[in-house]
Amino acid sequence: MIELVERYAFDTTLYLYALGTLIFLAYTLTERKRLITTALGVVGLGLLVHTVGLVERTVTVGRLPFANMYEFTVLFAWGVILAFLITQKKHPVPLLGIVVIPVAVVLMSAASMMTTTVVRPLMPALQSYWLQSHVATAILAYGAFGVSFGVGVLYLIRDSQPVALSSTSDGASAVTQGMSLLPSSETLDKLLYRIIAFGFVFLTLVLITGAVWAEQVWGAWWSWDPKETWALITWLVYALFLHGRFTRGWQGRRTAWLAILGFAAVMFTLFGVTWLMPGLHSYT
Repeated sequence: MIELVERYAFDTTLYLYALGTLIFLAYTLTERKRLITTALGVVGLGLLVHTVGLVERTVTVGRLPFANMYEFTVLFAWGVILAFLITQKKHPVPLLGIVVIPVAVVLMSAASMMTTTVVRPLMPALQSYWLQSHVATAILAYGAFGVSFGVGVLYLIRDSQPVALSSTSDGASAVTQGMSLLPSSETLDKLLYRIIAFGFVFLTLVLITGAVWAEQVWGAWWSWDPKETWALITWLVYALFLHGRFTRGWQGRRTAWLAILGFAAVMFTLFGVTWLMPGLHSYT
């Protein structure tokens, strides 16, 4: 019965996120502002059901759900949606939903193909408050970077069509007209910086808490495990973004591409390293 509740919550969440994406797309094509409220409501309901599913999983397994690839992927999707809704509340960019919500849909779809029914107690290496802090900061950082990826994509679209975006001619396509709903390039650039600065703080905490946990478990702060190495590479990409902005005034397309590259590194750290270069973190 409990497994059925969790599965129902998972499937409902996935359907609601997919529906939210379609409604955001419909808004782009029709420019009916009521669709924004509807889309946000659907996605918000999806996050609520998503949270219920995570709580159900926690009760079922008797621990926080982060011990395997399936659980972390579901948490990752939750973090992306949470970061998206917070961003929409503070800095509304409705078209952001067309890019960011599908990220969560892809993550949930990937999780649906992973093993979910085998529940094991935590191995000793995972029974640490430092690890819980490590995972919590990772969810916040990766969720923010998922949103920054979407902002970066929208910036490139906005910057590449400065004329078409303001065009109201009959020959303009519905999609191109929809792109006129984007804010200015300057607004997107500032939003990109704010989100990445927020995520970078938590990514730094990811490395710190991970190092402390590693010292407790393996007796070494750093062992150049593939996942550790790629987490550092990801950190360096975002550090380059911030360093370039502060010292060289980098803005625009260059930083947008760095945001996209950084999120690609996040995804490779999670999936590529786990499947292609297993190491000490292979159980995640």
